Amino acid sequence: MLLALTRDRSGRTWRLADTCAACAAATSHTAVVPDTLVNSPRPLPSACAPPQPLVGLWAESDQRLRVREMLTYLGAALPRFTSPAARLLGLQCALRTNSHGHVRLPTGLLRGMRLGGHRELWQELAHAGWLEPPAVRPVPVQVRLLDAAVLDQGPGRRARCRATHWALRPAPLALPAAPPALRLTALVLAAHTSVDAEHSADMDVLARLCGHNPQQTGELLDRLVTTRTLEAWHHNRETDEVLWHLPQPRGRARPAVRPGRHQAPRC
Repeated sequence: MLLALTRDRSGRTWRLADTCAACAAATSHTAVVPDTLVNSPRPLPSACAPPQPLVGLWAESDQRLRVREMLTYLGAALPRFTSPAARLLGLQCALRTNSHGHVRLPTGLLRGMRLGGHRELWQELAHAGWLEPPAVRPVPVQVRLLDAAVLDQGPGRRARCRATHWALRPAPLALPAAPPALRLTALVLAAHTSVDAEHSADMDVLARLCGHNPQQTGELLDRLVTTRTLEAWHHNRETDEVLWHLPQPRGRARPAVRPGRHQAPRC
């Protein structure tokens, strides 16, 4: 059994229910709540603070979790045919909103995302009933979200702001110069990446969050292998599970040690 989140057409009513995987996939505007929402790591007390490297790893894991939760929400809140570019834009808006649904996006952010000047993306999200489109030439861009589900988020704005920066360069699968479809696929994989050497997720989940059908998602995964962003991936059709491997980091060759001018005498 899975825990599924379903919304009505207006987006004002949400329902949590236990259901099977087949029923969740067949029900519209439904997303499966990942297990990490329940089993997420809790911060340690200040008296037993972990070493700095572990703090960095946990911070990145927390940012990955927030982005994963928001991608899951957008998979249910937006229509299936919403474009990858609009989903990337919606993710930034959802994480940056305040308690009143107001969002301000700097012009440099949209330029860095290669989405500046694409007013059709705002219209796409507006036609889905998710936000009010901005004015013709606002600086910075200001919009208002219409879905009440994103107005009462648990994490504070500072924590969500850190997640927005991670979503722009989701280590270890950052592709800032790639097309939106490839960037969104890499982001979804990065949000589902674990500490293990082998990473996995259901194909239906990946396809829904990427805004594509399974065949298109497979083609995008092939492109990630071609660009050496992934080492390999495999689709287990019996379990509908996708497994992928990240490239192994190349170690730097150690320079040869040359003898100095003052050498110790040989014994």
